[in-house]
Amino acid sequence: MAGSVLQLKCDCNNYPWGKKGHHSLAARLCEKTSPDFKIDDDKEYSEMWMGTYPVIPSHVLSTGENLQDVINANAESLMGKRVLDKFGKDLPFLPKVLSIAKALPLQIHPSKPLSEQLHKKDPEKFTDPNHKPEIAVALTDFEVFVNFKPLADIQSLLKVEPLTRFLPSDATSSLTKDALKQVCKTMLSASPETVADVQSSLSKLSRSQLGSQAYILDLLSRLQQQYTPEDNGTLIALICMNYLQLKPGQAIYVPADGIHAYLSGDIVECMARSNNVINTGFCPRADRDDMDLFTEALTFNPQKGEEALLVPRQSERGRQGRTKIFQPPMSEFDMLLTELDAGQAETVSAVDGPSIMFVMSGKGTMKADEAKTAEVGMGHVYFVGRGVELEFQTHDHDGLVVYRAFAE
Repeated sequence: MAGSVLQLKCDCNNYPWGKKGHHSLAARLCEKTSPDFKIDDDKEYSEMWMGTYPVIPSHVLSTGENLQDVINANAESLMGKRVLDKFGKDLPFLPKVLSIAKALPLQIHPSKPLSEQLHKKDPEKFTDPNHKPEIAVALTDFEVFVNFKPLADIQSLLKVEPLTRFLPSDATSSLTKDALKQVCKTMLSASPETVADVQSSLSKLSRSQLGSQAYILDLLSRLQQQYTPEDNGTLIALICMNYLQLKPGQAIYVPADGIHAYLSGDIVECMARSNNVINTGFCPRADRDDMDLFTEALTFNPQKGEEALLVPRQSERGRQGRTKIFQPPMSEFDMLLTELDAGQAETVSAVDGPSIMFVMSGKGTMKADEAKTAEVGMGHVYFVGRGVELEFQTHDHDGLVVYRAFAE
C-alpha cells in the first residue's frame, strides 16, 4: 500500500462483561489483525482498541512499530497541519469494537474541565486531562441504558410502591431537574438491605401497575443475575434512565457528562481520546467512585430515548453513493461507513487529516491513490494518513462493510 496507509495489529482487553472466547466479535476481529493473537475460549474479550492511546496501542503489522512512534516521525505528512495545530501529534479519537455479554458499569465521562482537575489530582486513575464524548454504532442487536427519561415518566414510577420512598417530599406535584438529582443521590446512597428490599418488592408488581414501563420487570431479573439484588445501579437504570434496543446500523451519541450503561450486543464505539470514567453501579462497591463526584459531574438533562439517536446521512465523499457519515456534535472525529454488495465499487475521496479504518465484514480489494491494489477482509485494520483517496471493489460473491473514524 501507499506509505501513508499502514496495516495495523491490535489487541483486546478482558473485562468480565465481555463475551467469552469465539463468541466475542471483538476477539474474532482482533485475531485477524495479528498472527500473535490467539483466542482462549475460557477468557472474556470485551474491547478491541484501534489507535494510539498508550493503554492498548496499535502497532504496524509489517514492522511491529508503535503507531504513535510512526506518527511522531512523520507528523505533518500523516496528520496534516490543521489537525496538528488543533490537537497535536496524538490522534484525537479512539475507535473500539465492543462485545458485551452483560451490563457495563453505570458510568459517565467527566467534562474537560473536570478531567483536567481529576488528572492533576489522581493521574494514575484519571490517565489524561481530556473529555470523552462518544458514539456507539450497533453491529448486532444492541441494548443500552442512556440518558434520563422524561421527568413525567420518572415521576409516575416514583408514585408506585415501593418506589415512593425515593420521591422528594416537595416533588409530589411535578418532578424538577434538582429533584431528580436528589432522587439519584438517595438511590445511590441507599443501603444494600434497602436496595434488595426495593428490588424484591418491585419484582412482585404487576405489568399493569407499570403500564408502558412494564419492560422493567423483564430487565430486573436479568440485572440481578448479572450482578446482585443489592446493586444500586439497577434502581438508577430501570427507574430513571431510557432503555433502548438498537438494530445493526443504528447509533447513539453520548456527551461527556451523559449517564449510560451498555447492556448487550456488539458495537463499534468511537470517542475523543480519553480513558476517563466515573462508575457508580453494575460493579462491586469497592470499584465505585465517590457518589458526590458522580452526581456533581453528571448532567441532569431528561429527554426521550430517541433523542440520543445519531442518524447517519449520505456522505459526499463516496463517489458512487455507497458511503454514509456519522457526525456527532463534537470536533474530534466523524465516522464513515461504506457498505458494498457483491460486485460493487466505491471511491472515497481524500480526508484532510488522519483516520483509522477497519473491515467489519466481507472481503474485496482496496487501492490507495496510485499504489498497488491489496486484498482486504474482515478484521483488517488500517491507519490512513491525510490526503489519501481510497478505492474499494468487491468480488462477485462477497460484500464489504468498512468503518472509518477521521479528523480534519
